[in-house]
This record gives sequence, structure tokens and C-alpha cells, in this order.
Amino acid sequence: MSNLNAFVHLYEKESLLTADKLDAERSAGKMSGRLHGVIIALKDVICFKDHPVTAGSYILEGFHSLYNATIVEHLIREGAIIIGHLNCDEFAMGSSNENSIYGRVKNALDPEKVPGGSSGGSAVAVQASLCMVSLGSDTGGSVRQPADFCGVIGLKPTYGRISRYGLIAYASSFDQIGLFSRNVEDIALILEIIAGFDPKDATSSRRPVPSYAERLTPNAERLTLNAERLTLNAQVLTQNIERSTVPHVRDHPSSFKIAVLKEALDHPSLDPEIRLKLREFIGDLRLKGYQVTEISFDLLDYIVPAYYILTTAEASSNLSRFDGVRYGHRTKIHDSGFPEFYQETRSEGFGKEVKRRILLGTFVLSSGYYEAYFSKAQKVRRILTERTKLIFNEFDIILSPTAPTTAFKSGEKTSDPVAMYLADLYTVYANLVGIPGISLPLFTHTNGMPFGIQAMTNQFRELSLLQFSKELIQQYKSYEIPTL
Repeated sequence: MSNLNAFVHLYEKESLLTADKLDAERSAGKMSGRLHGVIIALKDVICFKDHPVTAGSYILEGFHSLYNATIVEHLIREGAIIIGHLNCDEFAMGSSNENSIYGRVKNALDPEKVPGGSSGGSAVAVQASLCMVSLGSDTGGSVRQPADFCGVIGLKPTYGRISRYGLIAYASSFDQIGLFSRNVEDIALILEIIAGFDPKDATSSRRPVPSYAERLTPNAERLTLNAERLTLNAQVLTQNIERSTVPHVRDHPSSFKIAVLKEALDHPSLDPEIRLKLREFIGDLRLKGYQVTEISFDLLDYIVPAYYILTTAEASSNLSRFDGVRYGHRTKIHDSGFPEFYQETRSEGFGKEVKRRILLGTFVLSSGYYEAYFSKAQKVRRILTERTKLIFNEFDIILSPTAPTTAFKSGEKTSDPVAMYLADLYTVYANLVGIPGISLPLFTHTNGMPFGIQAMTNQFRELSLLQFSKELIQQYKSYEIPTL
């Protein structure tokens, strides 16, 4: 599977030594962690102490992390084996994983097609069973879109649910670490382990972390009580044990109220076959008793422009630290003065897409254009947040497509940045308003490639999202990754 180019660094010997150590500890009677021996790989933007981390860029050539990301500490503490770092678009900027210094990642189902981005290597590693779970980052869909293209599950949690300490920043108010797996159960367990407040990240939430794995099956399904123990108004009720399940209002996924964004299904960029299948799917949900309502969402066309204005502005600031003075690539032109040294180092170190976004971000922050672009984009973000709160006052789940198309051919959109950016049409919304979203690979296109549905809940409602996802996977999943 090396031809897929999913891994950029593989820690084979170290992983074997770690496995031997874990086995010895278990044999000695030491209690095993919840991830004992689980093989996990990291996107090349997550720091792992004394290991290279380059964000797919020449500017960090030869750099080794001096510390562990907080999530890496959590994983190691529970007995996970970190097997390597995974390929990605440079500084997580891209929708196809064609912007890496290590070359493009290939979709294991069709090497001529892209895996999605920017976490394409993370998606392919799980798709091709190169690891059990992988971690990526999601700034505007960089977990959910490649999950959709590769036929795996991809979760972006609520902003602040997982510490970003040790994650190389692209756009700090959008970035969130996400997870890839083939099943919801693994997603729930890993999320439970790595979520929570971190004093090293001021944006991490202090909200308690639910027992996602234990509570994945809703109470209405798992609480079957002995009929002899049921008491109501001091009278003992004799009931058939099969009818003694205790219901909880809006606890079972089928009791959730679901909103479908009408404009998302009607958008001209959506593949007609995907549109038809999703409408059939929504109709079937109604037949099975789900409360599904199509709602108008007239802000859809403002989402992508607002997202790219705000994220590029943040990127132009975040990436200013990469100057060749303290670490990473440094120009070999020795006789250059400071401005020339700085310019040459960054010109040599950054790729085309990163330069494009730095320039755009600097432009929208510049005098005379700040009010015209950046301020208006901030207003759009605020309006989106307020509209989202209104939606969740009435509904529990929002459904939309994950991507407008299935995985496209490599090189098909590289010459048209706007067309590439529209691949994020349905995913950037969750990052703009900080809500969790998950991509579920339910269906197969006639072209043989997978596609699915994106589900979103209100902030910090990951438990409901995972319960609903498990229900949909059990009832509707028709796509299965073939033996690769």
C-alpha cells in the first residue's frame, strides 16, 4: 500500500518496541489502557515529541517536535501505538491532497481519483486498513469531505471540545482535531479519551465529557427492566419483559427532530444522482417515523466566501511565524539582507496554494479593504451563528450532503481554485458556527465511488450525534469498502 502515499513518516521499529512493552506490562499484571495496542496514525500537523512534523511544507523541512500534542499524551496514556505521520495538503490548505511536498495521496478505491483534503492521508490510511483509527484536522471540512470521498466515517467535534495544543495552526478560530474510523463505536471511544479541558489551550471547553462509548446505545434501547421490579403509584405492575423498556423523551434517535437544508439539496453544484438518492433517503426516514422537515436556508451562497475571507486572514497572521530564523527551511542565499532573507525563505518554503491564501488574507486585512471584506465576513459569521441557534431551538439534527460530488480525478480542479473551493460548500458551515458534524458513508454512486450524508447537532451534543449516526449506519449503510 506504499503506492498510496498516505504516510510521510512511518515509525515501524518504535511501534514494535511499544507493542512489546505493552505486552510485557500486561503479562506482569499491569492494568491495560482502554486503547491497549490500538494502531493510530496522526496527520502531519499534529506534534509527536522527537518526531518530524512538517505540515506537508518545505518551510518546516527537518523540524522535529519538542513536545507532544495534548491528544497524543491522552492516546499514549491509554496504550495506543502511534505508527506514523500521514500526508496532507500543505498547512491543511486544500480539498484534494494535491498540495503536499510529498506528492499527492491516491484514493485506494481508484488511484486516479483524489482522496479529498486536506486530511487525505488520514482518510486513506483507515480506508486501506493501514491503521485502526487516524486523526486529522478540520478547518472547513478537511475531515468530513475526505471521509466522504473514501467511504469512511469522519467526525469534526464542537470547537473547543478537543484541545488544539500541539496542532499546527491554519485558522485558529476554525481549526479542530477530527477523527476517522470505519465504525461509530471507535469514534465514540477515541473522542471520549481525547476530549476535555486543557489548561494549555484557552479555547478548550470546561464542559464535562460524557461517556460517549458507554452511552452510544440510547437508554430506550438498552434499559430492559425486570417486570417484577417496575412500580407505579405503589402498585406492582406485571408486564412482559419485552415491553418493559423505559422510554426517554427525545433520547432515542428516531424521536429527534431533523431539519434538512432545502437550498443544500437544490444547489446546482450537487450531483443529480446524489440529490435523488438523498431525497429518497429523506422520504424513507419519514416513513420510518422520523420527524423530518425541509427548511429554507438562504445564507448558503454566503458561506464559502465568508469562510475563505476569514480563514485566509487568520492564516496570513498564523503563518508569519515561519520565517527561517528560528526553525525550518532557510534560504541558502547568504548575502541577502533581512527583507530579502525573509522574502526568499518564504518564497522557497511555501507552496503555491499557501502563498495564494497568505496573499488573499493579507489583502482583506489591509487598509481600505478591511471594512469591505473582513468586517462583512465577520457579520455573516455572526448572522449564521444566530440563525443556527434558531434552528436548534426547534430541531435536534441538521442533515445535508457532505460534498457536491463523489471523488474527482486528480488534476481535474487544480487549475480552477474557485471550483476547488466549492468542494467545501456543505462542510464549512459547521466550522463557521462551531458545531459538530459527521460524515456517514451510506451509499454507492453508479460510478462506483462512495457518498453519504452529513449530520450536525448543536454545540456539545456529540452524544446525540453519535447515537443518531449509529442508528443510520445500522439501518441504511449499503456501501462497504471492498478488500483492497
